[in-house]
Amino acid sequence: MPRLAVAFFCSGFAALLCQIVWQRMLGIFAGSDTISAALVVGAFLSGLGLGSLLGARLADRIPPARALIAFALCEAGVAVCALLSKPFLYDWLALSMAERVESPAAVFALCFAGLVVPTTLMGASLPLLARAVATSLDTAAERIGTLYGLNTLGAGFGALAGGYLIVGTLGFVGALGLAAWLELLAAGLALTLLPALRRVPAPAARPSAHAAPAPYGGLWLWCLLVFLSGYVIVALEIVWVRLLGQVGQYHAYLFPTVLGVFLLADGAGMAVAARMVRRLRDPRPAFFLAQGAGFVLAALLVGALWLALPHPPLADWVQVDRWRFDAGPMLVTAALVLLVVGPPAFLIGMTFPFVQRAVQQDLASVGARVGWVQLANILGNAAGSVGTGVVTLHLLGTMGTLQLLAALTLLLLLGWLWRGGRGRRAEAALAMACAALLLALPSNAAFWRRLHGMAPGSFTAFAEDRTGIAFFRETPEDPRLPPGRFFIMGHGQGTVPFLPAHILLGAIGPLIHPAPERVLAIGVGSSGTPWGALVSPATREVRGIELIAPVLDTLRAIAAARPDGAVAALLADPRIRLEYGDGRRALARDNGRYDVIEADAVLPQSSHSGLLYSAEFLEQVRRRLRPGGLYVQWAPTARVVDTFAAVFPHVILLQPFPVLIGSDRPIPFDHAALLARLSDPAVLAHARRGNPAIEALAPLVAGTPYIWSAETRRLAAPLTDMFPRDEFFLNHGYEGPWRPEPQGASYIPARATAPAERRP
Repeated sequence: MPRLAVAFFCSGFAALLCQIVWQRMLGIFAGSDTISAALVVGAFLSGLGLGSLLGARLADRIPPARALIAFALCEAGVAVCALLSKPFLYDWLALSMAERVESPAAVFALCFAGLVVPTTLMGASLPLLARAVATSLDTAAERIGTLYGLNTLGAGFGALAGGYLIVGTLGFVGALGLAAWLELLAAGLALTLLPALRRVPAPAARPSAHAAPAPYGGLWLWCLLVFLSGYVIVALEIVWVRLLGQVGQYHAYLFPTVLGVFLLADGAGMAVAARMVRRLRDPRPAFFLAQGAGFVLAALLVGALWLALPHPPLADWVQVDRWRFDAGPMLVTAALVLLVVGPPAFLIGMTFPFVQRAVQQDLASVGARVGWVQLANILGNAAGSVGTGVVTLHLLGTMGTLQLLAALTLLLLLGWLWRGGRGRRAEAALAMACAALLLALPSNAAFWRRLHGMAPGSFTAFAEDRTGIAFFRETPEDPRLPPGRFFIMGHGQGTVPFLPAHILLGAIGPLIHPAPERVLAIGVGSSGTPWGALVSPATREVRGIELIAPVLDTLRAIAAARPDGAVAALLADPRIRLEYGDGRRALARDNGRYDVIEADAVLPQSSHSGLLYSAEFLEQVRRRLRPGGLYVQWAPTARVVDTFAAVFPHVILLQPFPVLIGSDRPIPFDHAALLARLSDPAVLAHARRGNPAIEALAPLVAGTPYIWSAETRRLAAPLTDMFPRDEFFLNHGYEGPWRPEPQGASYIPARATAPAERRP
């Protein structure tokens, strides 16, 4: 058992590393919107379910020694798939097929095809290992629960170590290599037990998982209960991610923190419950108590966090107007994740060994019963992921989803009280708590208004659906804050009236390009960048693509409430076309060409920002520009500048507000003429229509520009899809704006020996 425990721990650790990287690769192919993400998760879970089904049918037909060999082969197979996954999932599927595949069915089919082999092997591993270790009916549930708990603990450590250390340090390909070695280690450790297991005979007869005695209920009943439990826990995980993502600002380390704490607590609950099962006369009360108490505690902790956030000391660290990428707020967020996620995940994790105690009544069908229960759990996880992430968040919002989970838990407890638990006070109290939660949980509007610091009497507009949350809040007279703050997924992403820098970012391309007829804006935000793109009378179309659909709903609400404002003027302009979608995937599918493409300012520390700063994305942008077309982008870090210069042969970096302009042809750039155009009364009038407080735009780019010609030497791009270093800012440090001098030990710019051309 100690060696198998280490082996299955390593297997769980490696599986999480693989899952993190595979989901990132397939996200490039399928898109980063919620529907596409659900397709990837569905494909992953479908493979796990298929593996559970095959493992259930195979495990009890072979002796323990062969089951151990089969487990080792599964681990080795996953290792091979990890090593081969980049050429298949990324080089071919993500980069070559994204522009050819449009239908969701085809996207799911290709994702499933890419994951079916490794995930099937992962799903089959537990039934096979259960067959190998179940040598006594008295210890079967304890051993299976312990091993699965350790596997889940390994997955939790994989999520934390992978998110905070491995992926950010080694990159995605390096993480896959480490995962492959861990899988091979698990296989090797398991095979060291082979001589002892060869002496254990195979079952005397072909087993039937359904023929065994069922003193605590039949296998199908427990599969139904496990399905519901799996649905509730994954739905809770999605609610936790949405809430804590708002609290901590979404960054590359937040989701691994939530997932890691969830899995560690879940695995610890399994490990503790596994030591209890031998002493349980009847496991049913323990299952319903753990499940009911886990959900009630989860809802109460969410409510406590909601009530406490606007007040000190939490408001001093994670208040919505504060920057939350520093060490202090990140530590506070991690502590909140541990407090809110850990206890309920621990309680619900305890249910797995209790289920094994109920269903394991026949040694000849141990593997099959483990496989069927695992399949039910995976199906529940899939239903919870798709049902919550795609349906209930979209139709009911976060609080409506929590109310639905309260209703499901209430029905589960009432069913137990009616069938076998009458007179049980603890379960009855939990049922009453669920009923009270249905009435006490706040509305979605009240929930998000409090979290966004709404002041009494102030105007707010918000929208929420499966893609995320957008919130606009007008601030009472407070000179320290902008008059109207626009939040997207917890980030302050601009203001209304618009920030001068956002207007400038949108206006630069159309003011420099001689004929900017078609303009594409990737990201809409508070709409300051698309507003700036309308500055030129020559522009006939400005197309804006926004990943978070509620952003567009919130803008429409602002326009309706402020019909004389800039947002209303933007939406009324016949040249503007705003749409919901994944900008990167839209570029892959779009056959059209643009005179100007520009990206709304995206914080490089935010989660998945690397997909919009990578060399591969910039190559995609370059292919969608007309000859001589311009791409305009904010330059927040030196790595962004070096990656940009590695892709575009002709580059300009404006200062002091760092704006990059790139093209495949020499750029018709005259710095003095640009400053004059920015000071033109018509341009300033347009800018002041977006923000009456603007005095001038020219000072934002009045510094000395840096110019790269086709002959200027470049670095290799430091930011790629497979290694988005700026996104993992704890591992690489946050770099300030680019300077012509070397930027430190992380890389030595070629400019140190071949400086960029400087032109005043």
